[in-house]
Amino acid sequence: MTAAPSAVTTADVRLLARRLSAVVGDAHVLADADLRAPYERDFTGRWQGGSLLVVRPADTAQTAEVLRLCAGAGVAVVPQGGNTGLVGASVPGGDARGEVLLSLRRLDGVGPVDPRARRVTVGAGVTLAALQHQVRPHGLEFGVDLASRDSATLGGMAATNAGGERVVRYGTTRANVAGVEAVTADGRVLDRLAGLPKDNTGYDLAGLLVGSEGTLAVLTRLRLVLRTRPPRRTAALLAVDSVAAAVAALEPLRRLESLELAEFFTADGLALVLAHGSLPAPFRTAHPVYLLVECAAAHDPTEELADAVALCAAREVAVATDGGARRRLAAYRERHTEAVNSLGPPLKFDVTLPLPELPRFVDELPGLLAGRARAVVFGHLAEGNVHLNLVGAARSDEEPLARAVLGRVADAGGSISAEHGVGRAKAAYLPLTRGADDVALMRAVKAAWDPAGILNPGAMLPSPPPPGARPRPA
Repeated sequence: MTAAPSAVTTADVRLLARRLSAVVGDAHVLADADLRAPYERDFTGRWQGGSLLVVRPADTAQTAEVLRLCAGAGVAVVPQGGNTGLVGASVPGGDARGEVLLSLRRLDGVGPVDPRARRVTVGAGVTLAALQHQVRPHGLEFGVDLASRDSATLGGMAATNAGGERVVRYGTTRANVAGVEAVTADGRVLDRLAGLPKDNTGYDLAGLLVGSEGTLAVLTRLRLVLRTRPPRRTAALLAVDSVAAAVAALEPLRRLESLELAEFFTADGLALVLAHGSLPAPFRTAHPVYLLVECAAAHDPTEELADAVALCAAREVAVATDGGARRRLAAYRERHTEAVNSLGPPLKFDVTLPLPELPRFVDELPGLLAGRARAVVFGHLAEGNVHLNLVGAARSDEEPLARAVLGRVADAGGSISAEHGVGRAKAAYLPLTRGADDVALMRAVKAAWDPAGILNPGAMLPSPPPPGARPRPA
């Protein structure tokens, strides 16, 4: 077993930097604080920490050698993709001894598109937007879509099992990854890139790595499933009386095979987006809740969508069939994150509720918050995925608010993380929805892959109890 990481000296860091420079080049080992800074702060501005070095390998071989050198030096490594994460999993700060930040943005190669197998192999640093640009001329697309498509990388999306807007039709990232290549903590390369539709030879290690948040191995390349891109699209924005009415509207909408997304947001969130983005209001009158849906098919789905909408209790409806109009409707939902961030770093929650519990959860939020924060709520309705953003909370109220919100989610049979991952932000709350035996098995998996605890310390798993400690009785 590899020795546990120990404290490193300035001389150790300089020696490691020289060795890493010999692998990736001087320009791609960043030691200067100003050069490291953009990598050490996450998208929300809430999570940040200093790294010993930032290292930017260009390919799998360099990545493997970087990990081998860091493991040999006893230095922890934090993998990072586009740094669009929201739970502190891609920035340093989990190990007091210091960490090397491993940026994978240079692994940005896109292999040839295979239209017959509907597969493509990409580097972990390829952005979602770049992938779609490459595959759409073939009449294909990647099934997962995010508002952060211009900066989110496929490696990061796989590491967090990102969901996004089209899960209702195509599933999460895990359902769209056919194979992976990854580097273990000690520098070994795992090749599971074949992506065969039938391959029942042992454990699904590729599936295990998707959603592992860089704690087991570093994803370097992915074999992705592609979908036929439907040529005809129609979107609609429905104004409804409540979240309960939006949930009820899902019944007729989900009968449509063409349904690709079903997103919701509230009047408060829309008002914030309108003020921040200088957008015109979608309707002359404000309404309590909005439901954004989009259908796509080989045929024009407008009529079938209209028939389904007629069965929904909508106050007003706006319909868009051309690309520009659809993007304008989508902006009301997609600009929520940047509008919320304009108020300062929010306290973010990304939770899943069973659909019958979702309206009650939203209705009970004022009581849970008790005036200690302003809530902005939006999310992916079909999956019961709520993005709850709390702004204006005092630092001393953040932990009690998190306990109240996540405890309520757990009581309802939900999940404390729907698609953003656990990271460092939610690690302490994992036992709310995962029992002691469950967490112990996850620790055993971590120990098997990374016995020295080199990869992404502090992410996902709660801090272990002190030696000899016994769990409290239930």
